[in-house]
Amino acid sequence: MSSTQVGNALSSSTTTLVDLSNSTVTQKKQYYKDGETLHNLLLELKNNQDLELLPHEQAHPKIFQALKARIGRINNETCDPGEENSFFICDLGEVKRLFNNWVKELPRIKPFYAVKCNPDTKVLSLLAELGVNFDCASKVEIDRVLSMNISPDRIVYANPCKVASFIRYAASKNVMKSTFDNVEELHKIKKFHPESQLLLRIATDDSTAQCRLSTKYGCEMENVDVLLKAIKELGLNLAGVSFHVGSGASDFTSLYKAVRDARTVFDKAANEYGLPPLKILDVGGGFQFESFKESTAVLRLALEEFFPVGCGVDIIAEPGRYFVATAFTLASHVIAKRKLSENEAMIYTNDGVYGNMNCILFDHQEPHPRTLYHNLEFHYNDFESTTAVLDSINKTRSEYPYKVSIWGPTCDGLDCIAKEYYMKHDVIVGDWFYFPALGAYTSSAATQFNGFEQTADIVYIDSELD
Repeated sequence: MSSTQVGNALSSSTTTLVDLSNSTVTQKKQYYKDGETLHNLLLELKNNQDLELLPHEQAHPKIFQALKARIGRINNETCDPGEENSFFICDLGEVKRLFNNWVKELPRIKPFYAVKCNPDTKVLSLLAELGVNFDCASKVEIDRVLSMNISPDRIVYANPCKVASFIRYAASKNVMKSTFDNVEELHKIKKFHPESQLLLRIATDDSTAQCRLSTKYGCEMENVDVLLKAIKELGLNLAGVSFHVGSGASDFTSLYKAVRDARTVFDKAANEYGLPPLKILDVGGGFQFESFKESTAVLRLALEEFFPVGCGVDIIAEPGRYFVATAFTLASHVIAKRKLSENEAMIYTNDGVYGNMNCILFDHQEPHPRTLYHNLEFHYNDFESTTAVLDSINKTRSEYPYKVSIWGPTCDGLDCIAKEYYMKHDVIVGDWFYFPALGAYTSSAATQFNGFEQTADIVYIDSELD
């Protein structure tokens, strides 16, 4: 959804205002009257989006240098088995820039990095140094964070349905903050970790998200009373409310609705059940660099209306891909080629959907291969490859004459990286591709299917250093 469309969704009619506001809200200050405030803000963001160079672009020279240095040491005719495996370049400077951008756009919100997104130790260490906290979903992730001498009070156990032994483990390690969305979970927590600081996860409208989560987690608003009653009867500590609008959402009004619903739960807990005032609002994850300004504009305005500064509530979030997606570049080796015609071929690389590009299957990502090394020459950042959707058929034939499909190394026909791609170069065996922005939900879910090792090396750089 474009900036204009988002604004229009809130400003097109008074009906929208009614849909987004309950009777309590409409008596409050109307930041969303006719959607004008948000609409104008998003238009301004759209008009000025090209004024600043994307942080990622600043890193290109050092990324290219690192790629070139690594590949330059490999002779695919004499190297040891596996020496030409795919590898990552990780730019820690990009992580720093993204953190600074977070503080600029969302100064009120404390990020708890989603470890599942990319559990790389150096990234976790850097984020910890920057003051970022951590969202863990399992014992292993909790262990990983605690092993780095990070205090357990910097962890939120953000899994609403936990293994009982993991709950006991969290209690033994003094990991106190935890999410839930059902009565059965509360009974486990009462038995194994009764001092937990609980966050009630509510369902959201994530119908426009690429990765939907409310189909699995989150209590519907009509069932919140059941959980609040159970909390009171069991004598547990309800600390706040959490939600997640899904990843890759195109309708940012879902953030507004979720914050509004959270406010309803806050008020209901205190006014109808006599619970102590809630202190934490967890706005979840799903943040992406590409849409960060738009989504955060909606979030800031929603917080200003429902949880204004000075309301006594700590706001936290669970970003994952935002911090690491653009910080990682993957390089893969062309291991085979099957020519179909003069200008058409099937290309096979040593990484694919069972490896570090599993994000194609379950995260709805579309990796964009670019030629890095071709016919003994290096290329970088010349945008020489493109998808089948081009401006015209003439452009396809003249500028991108080579039609290819790109496949991973396993024997499964599902292992396809791109079914139709047009490239400037006639790729040959021994060439290398690079794939920008592959740091989120890639290596963390790689498998060893067919016996292909997926422990890709990581070369670290810092583009913030001279």
